[in-house]
Amino acid sequence: MTAAVKGPAGYFPSIEKKYGRPVEEWKELIRASPLSKHMELVGWLKSEYGLGHGHANALVAHTLAESR
Repeated sequence: MTAAVKGPAGYFPSIEKKYGRPVEEWKELIRASPLSKHMELVGWLKSEYGLGHGHANALVAHTLAESR
């Protein structure tokens, strides 16, 4: 039995399905952005790409956690 994915990564399947891009592509966009603050990046994803707040927040949180 596979354990359910928890935390920000739990959103990834629905993000890929809804927005048509793989999560790694979203993470590359976040890493390439000149912005660095969490909420700035969330706002940018929402305004530039039309992501919902929860999806944008999950992508940013996961991406920033990787770089720590």
